[in-house]
Amino acid sequence: MDVNTTSHADVPTSPSFTDVVKSYVALTKPRIIELLLLTTVPVMFLAQQGVPPFWLVIATFVGGALSAGSANALNCVVDADIDQLMRRTSRRPLARHQIPTRNALIFGLVLGVVSTAVLGVWVNWLSAGLALVANVFYVIGYTMILKRRTTQNIVWGGAAGCFPAMIGWTAVTNELALAPVVLFLVVFFWTPPHFWSLAMRYREDYAAASVPMLPSVVGSAEVARQIVIYTWVMVGTSLLLWPLTPTGWFYPAVAIVLGIVFLIEAYDLKSRAQDTEELSVLKPMRLFHFSNAYLALLFVAAAVDPFLR
Repeated sequence: MDVNTTSHADVPTSPSFTDVVKSYVALTKPRIIELLLLTTVPVMFLAQQGVPPFWLVIATFVGGALSAGSANALNCVVDADIDQLMRRTSRRPLARHQIPTRNALIFGLVLGVVSTAVLGVWVNWLSAGLALVANVFYVIGYTMILKRRTTQNIVWGGAAGCFPAMIGWTAVTNELALAPVVLFLVVFFWTPPHFWSLAMRYREDYAAASVPMLPSVVGSAEVARQIVIYTWVMVGTSLLLWPLTPTGWFYPAVAIVLGIVFLIEAYDLKSRAQDTEELSVLKPMRLFHFSNAYLALLFVAAAVDPFLR
């Protein structure tokens, strides 16, 4: 028997076409795209006060998904070094060297160009411009400037995730109004409680990567206190939509119920954070998971409201 014979298990194999496709899809962070589209499409129904044209919804959906995918892919390029150091992000394609950095950069830029063209040609150029501004602000403003420099990174950087509400409105009306600005602000004030509760769970990751996310810099009691403050402002802002659109009874009723539950969860987290830093006691992911449901249900309520009047 030839002892120099190499076994099949020792021979490196090239990734299959399916694996490569999956890696590029993962680069766009599909779960984040889903959440962003949940704040785009329902606003189109609110702006239309009914059912918007099907082709317009599809064009906005596709253009918005491509724009968000572009921003997320470029974010992965910039953050490849710290993604390798964090448990939550260590399985991303660039962190695992599944895609060359140059290819990922080109992929993100191409998605950005295509998304702008899709929105500009098939929706309108106002919506395309807003999507482009959100993309640039997320990549440059948040990822490259704010994220590694200030504990308020997600407060101001999170503004990029607020633009879909205005994009959905302008896709239908081709103009801005107070209503989409209110929804923009709802998402703006929602982002810190949403992300800080997640960051509490992974605070050691951010510390290891030298990213000054608030929960990795101050104690949980202070983080929870600020979460409560932002939650109150978010709930109050959500109710401003009622007189400004105006809506019927359904939206404000849902906004009040969801807001009360969010406040209860925020205060519960604040109470648990007074005497401990143990994650098993803090349970910050409870608030994080509810925050996702809150935003989705609130925007769906805004879309459903016109049909009940």
